[in-house]
Amino acid sequence: MFTSNTTPRLAALVTLFAAQLPCLLAASSTSVTLTSTSSNSAPTVILGNSSLVGTSFNFGGLLEEEFFGGIPYAESPVGELRFAAPVPKDNVGCDVFDASSFGFPCPQLGIDNSTEDCLKLNIFRHAMARTALEPLPVVVWVFGGGFRTGAASKFNASMLVAQSVSRGTPMIYVNFDYRVGPFGFPQGTEAIERGALNLGLKDQLAAVNWVKNHINIFNGDPSKITLFGSSAGAISIADLYLNSGMENLVRATISGSGFTGTIPMYNATRRETEWTNFVAATPECAGATAGNTFDCMRSTSLDTLLNAYRTSASESPETFQFVPVIDGADGLIPDLPSTLVAQGKFSRIPLMTGTNLDDGTTFTPQAVTTDDQIKIFLTRAALPFQGGDPSPEFEAALDELLEIYPEDPTVGSPYGTGSQTFGLSPEYKRLASIVGDTQFQAPRRAWVQAAAANGVPAYAFLFADPAAVADEKLGVTHGTDVPYMYGSPYVSGPMTKAGQVSLNMMDYIISFVTSVNPNDGKGSSRPNWPQYTASEKTLMQFASANMTAIPDDYRADEIAYINSVSSLFAQ
Repeated sequence: MFTSNTTPRLAALVTLFAAQLPCLLAASSTSVTLTSTSSNSAPTVILGNSSLVGTSFNFGGLLEEEFFGGIPYAESPVGELRFAAPVPKDNVGCDVFDASSFGFPCPQLGIDNSTEDCLKLNIFRHAMARTALEPLPVVVWVFGGGFRTGAASKFNASMLVAQSVSRGTPMIYVNFDYRVGPFGFPQGTEAIERGALNLGLKDQLAAVNWVKNHINIFNGDPSKITLFGSSAGAISIADLYLNSGMENLVRATISGSGFTGTIPMYNATRRETEWTNFVAATPECAGATAGNTFDCMRSTSLDTLLNAYRTSASESPETFQFVPVIDGADGLIPDLPSTLVAQGKFSRIPLMTGTNLDDGTTFTPQAVTTDDQIKIFLTRAALPFQGGDPSPEFEAALDELLEIYPEDPTVGSPYGTGSQTFGLSPEYKRLASIVGDTQFQAPRRAWVQAAAANGVPAYAFLFADPAAVADEKLGVTHGTDVPYMYGSPYVSGPMTKAGQVSLNMMDYIISFVTSVNPNDGKGSSRPNWPQYTASEKTLMQFASANMTAIPDDYRADEIAYINSVSSLFAQ
């Protein structure tokens, strides 16, 4: 996420990748080894009978950090392991392993260097971590991307690690790649029968299990792991609260702009058509019998499958075709999430979570001009492959939404922009407000309130910094908080208002990772962040003009209504 112009060595680290088999004694001619900038030998840790050889670099001329990348946490999901649950991998299969670069991302559209040999993780730590008297807390990042895209290599944690050291609370950072699209989230009856549901979530659990079992060799504390993610990464974390046993792996979570209700949740048969179309677009498997397609799809080349995925995705009425699903009583998501949360059936893990002021604008069509278009959009989003008219209850809910969200641009999203419509119909700001509240604000409020009611320590935030606005039509939209979390504005301008917000956000995050409390009193001067409780429903507002605690009562009636009908929207 952050690439420092003052550290070209580090920029190279972010953009270069290792070969698929980085065992030094058998490295291919295409492998890339990044030379350490340290005068000492390359940092090395021992995993079983293998030496993992990383690389070191000087961050900002002030701190020596170490990186170990491309470490496999599961077997390569090829052949019979394609469209199958991850198989844990606790060794690297050679005496000396080149861990100096990130691995390649998992198969997805829009990039050229993906590979199925992708279930690998990466570790950032400061050089003194190896001799720290006490094992260090660990934060594990889960990237977002709508379960369609994403790469661990895009996230450079150097600033976070450096700030953790600067404030006297050092931590270790881990991220990893997991399967996305049809490779990570197969849909349909055959996927149910073959136990191939929610594979991407299972990859995430496998990665965290690896960290739990092996982070000690990096002098990390396996009892102090915090899971951290945004967007689809945050949705994943919320899903894993439901029935994954995550409480046995992590002690806290941090998440932003992603909840169990952000994407409608169905069982895998609902999107049977998506899998059928994917198979039909695969020439070698177009004639495969329904319910018996996996064998053929497993024997087909990756390039062919990516082309088929591109074709089927372009013809789909959905934006998100392959996503987590309800997978039964013994699965990770045994029922509709809103039902489980209302029943208190979720892990009691302390959490820090929040939203962006205008999360919905990214997902709102700017060409909308009528009430009917709003209804059609909301119906297709909530009821994919409906196969008939929506229920009268759903129709009534749409009517009520249009009643309580008026066609008044002064109250629409992006918020705080008055009567501006940016050359668009006022219906755009109206729909953006509805989308933002139904998919982000309402699920966040319901989730935090349920956690607090069940005695779970919870801290909630609203990211609203105007300096994050790149397009006035979008406002403080989805994803604009992530650079702040990784320190980009602080590095670009430490004395700017945005830089100070970024520094405060990093300190809250690091404090929570290291103490399960954002208010450790270390690092930058910042307001006290009140715990969210049943009697004190309070958010921390991240905004350069007014960094302060605020009541969680905006659009109270509207959001209460949305949460009262959440099951109609498959949340």
